[in-house]
Amino acid sequence: MGDVNSMGLPESGARSASVASSGKSRWWIWLLVVGVIAVGFWYFRGRSASQAQGTPQATPGGAAGTGRRGAGAGPAVVPVVVAASQAGDLPVYFNGLGTVTAFNTVTIRSRVDGQIIKINFTEGQFVHEGDSLVEIDPRPFQVLLEQAEGQLAKDQAQRRDAEVNLERFQLLFKEGVIPKQQLDTQAAQVGTFDGSIRSDQSQIDNAKLQLVYSRITAPISGRVGLRLVDSGNIVHASDQNGLLVITQLQPISVIFSLPQDQLPQVNTKLRNGGQLPVDAFDRDDTSKIESGKLQTIDNQIDTTTGTYKLKAIFDNSKNLLFPNQFVNVHLLVDVKKNLVIVPTAAIQRGPQGTYVFTVENGNTTKIKTVTIAQTTGNSVGLSAGLTAGETVVIDGQDKLQDGTKINPTSANNNGSQNAGANPQPSDTPGDSPSGSPSGHKRQGQQPGTPSGKKQ
Repeated sequence: MGDVNSMGLPESGARSASVASSGKSRWWIWLLVVGVIAVGFWYFRGRSASQAQGTPQATPGGAAGTGRRGAGAGPAVVPVVVAASQAGDLPVYFNGLGTVTAFNTVTIRSRVDGQIIKINFTEGQFVHEGDSLVEIDPRPFQVLLEQAEGQLAKDQAQRRDAEVNLERFQLLFKEGVIPKQQLDTQAAQVGTFDGSIRSDQSQIDNAKLQLVYSRITAPISGRVGLRLVDSGNIVHASDQNGLLVITQLQPISVIFSLPQDQLPQVNTKLRNGGQLPVDAFDRDDTSKIESGKLQTIDNQIDTTTGTYKLKAIFDNSKNLLFPNQFVNVHLLVDVKKNLVIVPTAAIQRGPQGTYVFTVENGNTTKIKTVTIAQTTGNSVGLSAGLTAGETVVIDGQDKLQDGTKINPTSANNNGSQNAGANPQPSDTPGDSPSGSPSGHKRQGQQPGTPSGKKQ
């Protein structure tokens, strides 16, 4: 033991004193930790209390205002827009792009040479067949007519003289006074004057025709375009430019194209003598301009586009169609009968196929798988899965499941659709469709948002 002490090891008493001195020097660190914990506890406790005071009490219907639902709260009520399905027939249209083409277009040109002395039309005027359009100075042609008539009178007088001489020569030949050759020569002279008379008559007819051509009339009924010449100008029959252009607008035609896959159905209808109605819509394909009927199909298919051309005729009584106007053409080829018609917005597609959400008793939804027979515009015809009169959801389906509680609004109220809706009353007494006793939306609630959050 003496040796151990001599090695300089600290004694147990000295070590205890050192530990006690170190503990006394760190007491302020522990005090700081305790203070921080106390402050944090006080802060979070005060925040929880303020949140508890700001949370509204549960409504009598059992639905919380904006917080989480309690254990006794019901499911969320989803606002949706609904419409009623209807039984009816749905038309089948083939749609194509078309160009309005004038049924007849005529460029008026002069057939004689002369000076224009009068213009009898105004630009944009509608004229009828036979109306006077332009008058060319007729005096040169009148002079030619008088000359031809004078030559005719001269030749006729000479023929009468030759005919009298022929009668004398015939008597003299019978008495043997003159030879046969002299008689034949006189007969030939009479024939020569007959030819001259016929030539003079043709000159008269030609002069009269020139007079007719000097008064230019409308060959068809239609609309006059912009004037190309003015009064006082000299025109020639050889001029390349015309005097004016007339386009026939009533009736008018539309040339449009359809895919070649649709040719058999259209061709079959035409061969059977059917009249296929055609509707022309504006560039936006929203407003119908005019209705007509299909006239014919082109005799070949365009190999570059795989389409074929068709020609439709329109009465165009209101002159709404104009040459070279672009239109959207809807060709009615068939009518699907006895279908259940719903708005296009009601159709949903998923792994189970095509389906709709219907409104059942108690304003709950039910998923029904349907079969689409025809889609035309904003309407869909169903051949199976739904009966006429059932109410379907057309807006808000993204928040729905099978059996979801809804607050339905008829489409007629907001004008989104034309179909009506018949929502069923709630099966819970005192529970309004909106989820609150008064039936009004609570403060701060957004339209189309459930009143509470799901756990």
